[in-house]
Amino acid sequence: MNNEFLEAFADLKKEKNLSNEEVINSIKDSIENAYRKNYGASNVRVEIDMEKGNVTVLMGMEVVEEVTDYMTQISLEEAREIYEGYNPGDIVEYQIDPKDFNRIAAQGAKQVFIQKNREAERSNAYNEYIEKKGKIITGKIERISNGTMLLSLGNTEGIIPASEQVRTENFKPGDRVKVYVMDVKKESKGPQVFLSRSHPGLVRGLFELEIPEIADGTVAIKGIAREAGSRTKIAVYSNDQNVDPVGACVGNRGARVQNIADELFDEKIDIIVWDEDPAVLISNVLRPAVVEGVYVNEEEKSATAVVPEQQLSLAIGREGQNVRLAARVSGWKIDIKSHDQLREMGFDFDEYEESDDEPPEGEEIVENIQTETEGTEVEKTDNEEETKA
Repeated sequence: MNNEFLEAFADLKKEKNLSNEEVINSIKDSIENAYRKNYGASNVRVEIDMEKGNVTVLMGMEVVEEVTDYMTQISLEEAREIYEGYNPGDIVEYQIDPKDFNRIAAQGAKQVFIQKNREAERSNAYNEYIEKKGKIITGKIERISNGTMLLSLGNTEGIIPASEQVRTENFKPGDRVKVYVMDVKKESKGPQVFLSRSHPGLVRGLFELEIPEIADGTVAIKGIAREAGSRTKIAVYSNDQNVDPVGACVGNRGARVQNIADELFDEKIDIIVWDEDPAVLISNVLRPAVVEGVYVNEEEKSATAVVPEQQLSLAIGREGQNVRLAARVSGWKIDIKSHDQLREMGFDFDEYEESDDEPPEGEEIVENIQTETEGTEVEKTDNEEETKA
């Protein structure tokens, strides 16, 4: 049985993607459990020689003064015929030929072996995908049922609930798609892998895959806010003064960011320069609107951005989207006002500019903010690429 055993062992490892140790333990457990169940033997030990393909089954018998169970005990007199040094309580082991298995015992061993292999497979699959939590993977859409998309991930099935899909995206069975791994749960039938197409982490992961400077840490993503299917704002910062973070992300003629936009079905992407100065940061995140000044309240982490009257609607965005995303990507509560609106509220610009007094503690006004690099928005119009600064 040596060659047959080794061939079966190699096939099982390959087919089930199991380690030597996992398969060996499955074989041992299956044989030991079968002997215990069918022969009432409690002390059974299995040894496997992988070089020769030998399986050795050792039955353990307890040395006792008087035998009451002939399946598990051996008398002291008989034990000392084997070895004089045996004492009551010792275990005498002798070899059993696995070929002596009866049909029922062999079937029981097979069932245990199958069960152990399945457990090992499920454990391996869980460990594989729990390490991918928070990352991007690629799967193939198998079917769509009641709004839920089910993806084949190789030996595991992934789930995209309707709440994690993007209504502007249209997929069909057979499509391959990049997804974000939200969570992995261990279940009796195998791991459940929950995926998303709408999570901001998908955009982050796509930037990490597409932009080498982000992958190697030269450019860092400091903030990201997304309304899936519509618009994303992403704030980036360069750890190398010689590297322009927006330029690195946009790429030659916008090629890099366009690849990401294509994966997101032409979702608009604003790439913004992160700045530690909150006034500069808020001015940046409100692009494409031009910000004339920012009134910052450090204690409440809130700010009022001053824009020209004709820029109000642009700064706020359709249904408030621009300022909403700006607040989320920056982490600041932002209010948009024009000069006229601030004056109506009692703010006197002339008095402030003429005064030598410092602004109240925790507050400052920064006017005419100029930034060297502006945010970038990429969108497609009439099948042509258009980059707006």
